Amino acid sequence: MKLQQLRYLVEVARSGLNVSQAAENLHTSQPGVSKQIRLLEEELGLDVFVRNGKRVVSITEPGQRILEIAQRVLLEAKNLREAGREFSSQHTGSLTIATTHTQARYVLPTVIERFARLYPQVKLVLHQGNPTHVAQEVVAGGADLAIATEGMDAFSDLRILPCYEWNRSVVLPCGHPLLSASELTLPLLASFPLITYDYAFTGRSKINQSFEQAGLTPNVVLTALDSDVIKTYVELGMGVGIIASMAFDPVRDQKLRVRDASHLFAPSTTRVGLRRGAYVRRYTFDFIEMFAPQLTREVVQAALQGPEEQEAPGE
Repeated sequence: MKLQQLRYLVEVARSGLNVSQAAENLHTSQPGVSKQIRLLEEELGLDVFVRNGKRVVSITEPGQRILEIAQRVLLEAKNLREAGREFSSQHTGSLTIATTHTQARYVLPTVIERFARLYPQVKLVLHQGNPTHVAQEVVAGGADLAIATEGMDAFSDLRILPCYEWNRSVVLPCGHPLLSASELTLPLLASFPLITYDYAFTGRSKINQSFEQAGLTPNVVLTALDSDVIKTYVELGMGVGIIASMAFDPVRDQKLRVRDASHLFAPSTTRVGLRRGAYVRRYTFDFIEMFAPQLTREVVQAALQGPEEQEAPGE
């Protein structure tokens, strides 16, 4: 049994049972991947995959268990390599962060700039996606750290720590009637066409909850994956935008006006997620603390070792 065989096995599962895609991801040949998986199945004495001809169509029941073990073995192998690097060279390596557009565009730049000055020899990789994809990347070992607001609770392999709370603002084109309203209310918002985040993104559930609790059905005419797209269509006059307050930049968004909407919606919490059992290097702890100062190394380590999601100090 070889680690390479386990890696092939896990990658096929991760690639939606597409062996050709898995081979491409692994920079090897499809026949080579298929052969190594067959050899592993022969050694184990069972089939991990159900096949229809040459096509892999599903995972067998024992195969599910084998895949879980293979993922743990690969994680521990990675931990061994990381531990060796930690002691041989504490200031070099790589850090892959999976996060959403809003975090990458509006929150992380100053943190990344500071981190790069402190660790110039650490390669930083930023992967953007929706919250579920962000969580999946960390669980699968494709990223070291997840930063998102939603989408992580469904993954039991993640340890999740709250970082900071945020709320929403309404963005409007110049001269819009809502700018002269004495009070911004949900019924007033619901009377205009709205542009906001896609259901999978950035606290959209909090927006839905507020309208539902008020017995209102908002006229959402357009949803988008990120704040910049929302603002673009607000500028075009297609509707009123509801965005994360951090995503409004007075300098860059001079064609728009903003009104605070924090009294209309429950706050959301941005959180970091780490895979349970992963070896965390010193510079990763430092990055987390730069992003959320209350998440010291001691707090993060306690969260990784504890049974439940940790509450950040002061929350």
